Amino acid sequence: MRQALDKTLRNQLESAVLTAREITETACREEIERLGIGDANVPAFLNEAQRKLRNRLRAHARQLGDPLHDNGKQETAHLLAEMAYEQWHRMLFARFLAENGLLLWEIGAAVSLDDCEALVQETDPAMNLGAKTKWELAGKLAARMLPQVFKPQSPVFELAFAPEHQRELERLLAALPTEVFQASDSLGWVYQFWQAKRKDEVNASEVKIGADELPAVTQLFTEPYMVDFLLHNSLGAWWVTRHPGKTCPVPLTYLRTLDDGTPAAGKFEGWPNRLDEFKLLDPCCGSGHFLVAAFLMLVPMRMVAENLSAHEAVDAVLRDNLHGLELDPRCVEIAVFALALAAWRFPDEA
Repeated sequence: MRQALDKTLRNQLESAVLTAREITETACREEIERLGIGDANVPAFLNEAQRKLRNRLRAHARQLGDPLHDNGKQETAHLLAEMAYEQWHRMLFARFLAENGLLLWEIGAAVSLDDCEALVQETDPAMNLGAKTKWELAGKLAARMLPQVFKPQSPVFELAFAPEHQRELERLLAALPTEVFQASDSLGWVYQFWQAKRKDEVNASEVKIGADELPAVTQLFTEPYMVDFLLHNSLGAWWVTRHPGKTCPVPLTYLRTLDDGTPAAGKFEGWPNRLDEFKLLDPCCGSGHFLVAAFLMLVPMRMVAENLSAHEAVDAVLRDNLHGLELDPRCVEIAVFALALAAWRFPDEA
């Protein structure tokens, strides 16, 4: 059920994400300059709609922490970072959904990227949401499904990149194999790769780590075998001690045992005896890698222990068991998406 990303695919994903960040930052920088967002004066060639968008983006920059100077100049570093992140990840997350049959036109009606291609040819704006390309439409559908990740009213989505940049991003995304979007740990790698350049810049600068630098230098992805080892020797060990003689519904590959067959990690006497009373808190949850792995253990366990259906167990685990904390709000958003993706694609026993 948990299929980790192999090294070859991981390298392809890393290359695509690193390149995408360069392209999106270049494209966003060009749009910021074209609209004169950082300038004190409005460029004379802007039409009324562009002027309104410029004002909204300047206000959004201040909300993000970019200062407005007394001379009217507006800083845009935080705005550029958010624009680049949001534009690329909306496309990327759309493909995650599409490749798992979860990109929905409406409840129960999944659409593929080919369907999106056909829909953008429709003349009725209600059918294509005003999108001009399949990726734009897929991104709008993804944003509609994930409103806490991609804020519907954010002005950053009203920008259109220059065609050459947009085509290059679409080419990058289309070139990634389907398997990348079906692995259980891909989303975690995505954010670490996105932060790699910034992490190198911060480390090289030797500046004091502040709020702007902290996310880049503290996001370290834990390899799947490490996650499995820790969970097998905690949650897995708990199962063995509470259900003697009963086979665990999840293979405990890394479980260490003593000569008498009991878990080397102990019996976890302080833990509850029922999983509906069990709480797991990841205090540095990052993009949710531990939480997803725990979810994929807890659902089968609760199905067996409480005679629940897959649907009931999924709901129960999300409701009762999993909690996470993280300094970086983007990580929290990715963790939420990763858990939602794991829940949506968990196989039903029927």
